[in-house]
Amino acid sequence: MKFSFSSTLFSTLFIFIALSAPSAARKPHVINFRSQNLFPEAFTWDPKSQHFIVGSTRRPKLISVSDAGVVETLISDTSLPANSSFLGLTVDRHNNRLLACIHRVPPPESPTPFNALAAYDLKSRRRLFLAPLLDENIEMVTEDVQPPIPNDVAVDYPGNAYVTNSGGDFIWKVDINGDVSILSRSKAYKSHPVDMTTDYHKWGLNGIVYSSRGYLLVVQSNTGKLFKVDVDDGTARTVTLNKDLTAAVGIAFRDDGVVLVVSQHKLYFLGSKDGWGEGVVFDETALEAERSPTAVTVGDRKRVYVLYGHVVEGRTGNAEREEFSIVEVWSEEENEEEPVWLYVLIGLGLTVIFFWRFQMHKLVESLNKKTV
Repeated sequence: MKFSFSSTLFSTLFIFIALSAPSAARKPHVINFRSQNLFPEAFTWDPKSQHFIVGSTRRPKLISVSDAGVVETLISDTSLPANSSFLGLTVDRHNNRLLACIHRVPPPESPTPFNALAAYDLKSRRRLFLAPLLDENIEMVTEDVQPPIPNDVAVDYPGNAYVTNSGGDFIWKVDINGDVSILSRSKAYKSHPVDMTTDYHKWGLNGIVYSSRGYLLVVQSNTGKLFKVDVDDGTARTVTLNKDLTAAVGIAFRDDGVVLVVSQHKLYFLGSKDGWGEGVVFDETALEAERSPTAVTVGDRKRVYVLYGHVVEGRTGNAEREEFSIVEVWSEEENEEEPVWLYVLIGLGLTVIFFWRFQMHKLVESLNKKTV
């Protein structure tokens, strides 16, 4: 009986350790999926359906992609202007909605761009509202004045959406009914120098994510800065980092508090101990720039994924492509730490077994003495 219990305990410990083995023991999860000329810039994870949702930059179409690469058309909104693009997506988990930033580059015959935030019910797939996003401060778009471009969206628990304007460096707020206001037009967004020689110097505020503690984290592409924005009054301050997030385009929160920022060339892993007054980039993972990484999201079991949508290739207009990829990316720094915890688990497990056997030995000796 003693041997049976000990064996069972050791087997249970072995199974637990095996399940806790470091992710370095497996290959990154790669999802190759097919959709003719999709050229996606944005994607997000829907925890309810356990699928990714991916948006097209060529037409007003949204698809779902399974972890095996199976594609289904989720929404095809033909009421939107032709050639509309989905530039930012997020799932409102509490209200089962998908929020999508929509932008159409103005054609020569109509110099006014089309910008809006759409909300879709994920069960019925019906559009709930289409909220126009305007910048009333701009009288005329010129080479020096960029048109408003809604680039990314975050959502809080009550259902308020927050949309970054990359052209005007401000943040819209869209409530659950689709009513639009401007949350933040902080001077902080214009307080850092911009290198005008870069190909992304016109791109301002970009990726945005909401924290349950009542603030937003926003990255700015042309400065590489990270901002913390209060959702109540729109005040913003620059988060002090140990390095700039060069050409940052997308951002995501992981459940353990780690922030992921994707750029043209790498994925940054960030942490903070003071609620993002200050932060540190503790690791970077190189990405394939030629495949145009444009967005990052956190999927099942805290796995981090980057979208390769080939959007630079797609902007040529006549490019044709069918295959795109969603690729898991991890931090080598975090993986190196995992074996330490594995050894700790093994040590604790062996200690428990030896302690149990010692106690059983004493119990048997005690029973033998009483029997005698």
